[in-house]
Amino acid sequence: MIDMLRADKAFASEYLRTALEDLDNPEDRAIGLMALRHVAEAHGGLALIAREAGISREALYRSLSAQGNPTLKTLLAVLHAVGMRLSAVPAAPSETAPAGVTENTPSP
Repeated sequence: MIDMLRADKAFASEYLRTALEDLDNPEDRAIGLMALRHVAEAHGGLALIAREAGISREALYRSLSAQGNPTLKTLLAVLHAVGMRLSAVPAAPSETAPAGVTENTPSP
């Protein structure tokens, strides 16, 4: 996996984008964090990425663990260090509709 992430930036970007969608669900949050860790490992290893991101190696290991809880600053710094950035896309209608309202339900 690390070799594929290193060799193909488009693959790494899509892998990370898909995995980071799991950050919304606390039960699946580890998937997104571990994907970011894999991408960091593919781009020189955690020690190098920590140095480029301006954080300690130990803090990065903790942040990008299955139980990690990185700050926005850490996420942005790591993404920048691996040549990526954070972006947003609209949520699917079912993810944003109030309870009892479906896509086809007329609004009051």
